[in-house]
Amino acid sequence: MSAVLPASRAGAWRELWLITIGHALTHWYPATFYLLLPLIGNELGLSYSQIGLIITCQYIASAVANVPGGVMVDTIGRKGLLMGISLFWVGFPYLLIGFTHTYVMLLVCISLVGFGNSLWHPTAIPTLGQRYPDRKGLVLSLHGMGGNVGDAIAPLVIGAALAAFSWRQVVVMNVLPGLVVALLMFVFLGSMRLGAKTSSADVQSLHDYTKAVRQLFRNRALILLSTGSTFRSMTQAALTTFLPVYLANEMGYSPFVVGACLFALQGAGFAAAPVAGHLSDRVGRKTILMGSMATTALVLVAMAFAGGTPLFVALVALLGFFLYANRPVIQAWLLETTPKNLGGSSIGILFGAQAIGAAVGPLLAGMVADRHGLLSTFYFLALTIVVANFFVVFTPKAATTPAA
Repeated sequence: MSAVLPASRAGAWRELWLITIGHALTHWYPATFYLLLPLIGNELGLSYSQIGLIITCQYIASAVANVPGGVMVDTIGRKGLLMGISLFWVGFPYLLIGFTHTYVMLLVCISLVGFGNSLWHPTAIPTLGQRYPDRKGLVLSLHGMGGNVGDAIAPLVIGAALAAFSWRQVVVMNVLPGLVVALLMFVFLGSMRLGAKTSSADVQSLHDYTKAVRQLFRNRALILLSTGSTFRSMTQAALTTFLPVYLANEMGYSPFVVGACLFALQGAGFAAAPVAGHLSDRVGRKTILMGSMATTALVLVAMAFAGGTPLFVALVALLGFFLYANRPVIQAWLLETTPKNLGGSSIGILFGAQAIGAAVGPLLAGMVADRHGLLSTFYFLALTIVVANFFVVFTPKAATTPAA
């Protein structure tokens, strides 16, 4: 293998790492907010259902915006600019949260986050899939690792900061490095046209899009994968909402220790993503996806039995390894079963469906916790991931990417 990559290939690698860094930023602020939720809930006197509703509002906004976001990606050639806008719009509302003192304003601010996040994935994922058509699983897992890095490091940093500052002070201080990095992403990606130059085939009219999307909604693999992902997202969103609440309120851990536990959850996902992506390229998406989901369900049940013990904390890392391993596999599978020129729309539909699940999951889990206790939510999460796996069983295996 040559030590020096051709110019175009080297540029592709630069794009990969820039997009991966951007993905880490889109996860940094939500990961920070999950750690702050127990403190915000205690300050405002919120019930578990009200805490769940906060995250529900974020994902309702995301669900509404994801499909239009996919339309923008497929009809606008400036993909780098769209990603830069998304980065800014994810971080800025979290600054506003630091100045809110009412529950209603908190819901408004968190809803703004959902709109910003809806642009990132329909832009970044199809771009990477087209740049690396034979290594989708591996490349998308590297992109996913960027999100895991943001999810993992933020709780550690913010947990340490909360030992010396209030959560409102931490929110204000936290926004400065994010704005600096977001500005750098604007500089490097704002004027960049990722992939080949825009041609008439790349920019679709609204009439062409509307006609093509009717066929897209008849794609059996897309419907089954999106529906299964809806239930999987119920699991993930409810877990990230109530795991820190359980660790803080039921097990009495400090913010730093809670942050360390969330780091273990995301760090395990960081390690698992490239392994799952590579194996799915070799042995098939369906095999890897079914195995990881089934194991996730077993670990969740084990956590419910081990609640309040050191074993519960140890199982957190094991859960992260299997739960987060399947994200890039789902994305790669979807891109292989939908037309290339509708990649943004396909990912928009997938993430719109996931946002619906993420909106419903925390609210239902909060209602379960209010009625039966916080530990019972882990049985509920095991049920949702089992339902998700049911839809994967009936999803047809990917062959080749169909024509538009």
